[in-house]
Amino acid sequence: MQDLFTGQHTCIQGGCLPTAEERSALHDHHRRRLEALDRFVAAAARVGIGTDPDDDLVLWEPDEVGLLAAADPLWRELDEAARAFRATLPLLALENFGFSPDVEDLLGEAGAHLRPISSGVEATAFESADHSIYKFFMPRDNGRIGGSFSFRRGEETALLAEASDGSYQAMLEKFDLIMHLGGMPTEVLGVTRREGILITKQTLGERLPEGADTSAVQPEALIPIPTRFLRAHRDHPRLYFVNDEPWLVADLHARNLVRAADGQLRAIDLLAAPMPRDLIAAEPLLAGWLTRVRSDPDASALPSSEDDEL
Repeated sequence: MQDLFTGQHTCIQGGCLPTAEERSALHDHHRRRLEALDRFVAAAARVGIGTDPDDDLVLWEPDEVGLLAAADPLWRELDEAARAFRATLPLLALENFGFSPDVEDLLGEAGAHLRPISSGVEATAFESADHSIYKFFMPRDNGRIGGSFSFRRGEETALLAEASDGSYQAMLEKFDLIMHLGGMPTEVLGVTRREGILITKQTLGERLPEGADTSAVQPEALIPIPTRFLRAHRDHPRLYFVNDEPWLVADLHARNLVRAADGQLRAIDLLAAPMPRDLIAAEPLLAGWLTRVRSDPDASALPSSEDDEL
């Protein structure tokens, strides 16, 4: 099946959930994209190119270092890494989606095949004629996009987590996390060459009532974090291990969960970031709990203690 706007292969159409085989392939696409970006970032660092913010890398044009690549092994490595990454994240144009070349307001100037749904701090969402959901994530003037967390030590808790500007890598990691948590299937279609808008396609779901309490329906893989260890000014902060590394996952409130065609509640968005190794190492109780909870999600905050006694 081909996507209506890009011609790319797609396994998403309206509210129909992909097969297990299609979902596995989609997982693999997210993994390979992140691996390609890691390789690209490392190659750029070796030739002295800054990678924070990472918008210049993500918008890298083919043949940008063609002459240098022919003359120097490190630049050739960078060129090869850039091309490998570009194969996983194509450059697109808003015109592909029916917008005029000089569009200024995505929400107000959608083409005939996209119906505006919502516009938030990070993205503008549309429903297509086949009822698939397309999201356009807008970058900021400073090269940042989306959201993440920044961490610092607290006085009454080990870590304080505050929402902060994100990056393209953080966005791609978020889409991968949504899939790992059994969330709505999400394809990354590409990024627009001129504007740097990251575009995704997602399965349609039924919205929950505004303000619905989702504290008891968080994804099963997420682990509650004792407040003595972390506080975040976001809804439902939870712990999740990505390749054995602890991550903070939050914001799975009523607007970020929908009911899929199979009746299950699935995440469509979230806020997440890896927890900082250096700050964890400075907090022995937190470090010990993370070690125990990695193998036993019900581990108490202190060895041989019950959490409700703390």
